[in-house]
Amino acid sequence: MAAEQKEMSFLGHLEELRWHLVRSAAAIFLLAIVFFVFAKQVYTHFLLAHLQPDFITYQLFCDFFDLFGMDSAFCSINFGEKKLQSIKVTSQLMNSIWSSLILGVIVAFPYILWEIWRFISPGLTEREIKKSRGFILIASFLFFIGVFFSFYVIAPISIQFLYNYQITEAIENSFTLESHIGLVTNMLLGVSVLFELPVLIYFLTKIGLITPAFLRKYRKHALVVVLILAAIITPPDVASQVIVAIPILILYEISIRVSARVIKNQEKNANKS
Repeated sequence: MAAEQKEMSFLGHLEELRWHLVRSAAAIFLLAIVFFVFAKQVYTHFLLAHLQPDFITYQLFCDFFDLFGMDSAFCSINFGEKKLQSIKVTSQLMNSIWSSLILGVIVAFPYILWEIWRFISPGLTEREIKKSRGFILIASFLFFIGVFFSFYVIAPISIQFLYNYQITEAIENSFTLESHIGLVTNMLLGVSVLFELPVLIYFLTKIGLITPAFLRKYRKHALVVVLILAAIITPPDVASQVIVAIPILILYEISIRVSARVIKNQEKNANKS
């Protein structure tokens, strides 16, 4: 009888998890529908915005280098009159559907976190719930900082570099819609996930897999890993990789302090008990 109750309890948790996943998926699909309906505006003002010579990042970088009397390629951005190529009959339709889903995931991220929190919170103590109330806010803040950073810093630098890189004049650049949108969306998601590092370290420390001493000991190794990740996310130019690596290394240092704070709180609670 006890085994049957345990089994029913397990099935009940699976049922609850299923509904959390269903609601999260529904939120993503509803947002994706909105983005799909307004696909022209989304592509013009967001996904293809970096192809405009007057994009704000190019202007700011140009002004920055002008302050030091330095010439910069950002002051003479020119992507020419060429348009992105759509070489398959279904390319534009499938690309708009896929990009709408990705944007749906990005915008629905706080709600997805909230559904995850609703699922795991019944298994936490009142003290743990009280201390973790800021989880959704902090994780969402870091995620959207990553979105902002990738859209206004990494993407324009990468696109400017890649669109103007040419081995020889005998080779003409003619990019497809899928390659451009894939580059932008991969950066948005990839960099944003990397910005969740302090949150990840918090939970790994809570369950005893990570300590601040471990993070400090392998700081140099982490630097190598960060540079490799930066090389994967960005095009093969040193400037973009360094720009990506710097904030991630800052997040790594923040993660060390987060881990130390978790250990300190755990030791304090152990002494009280």
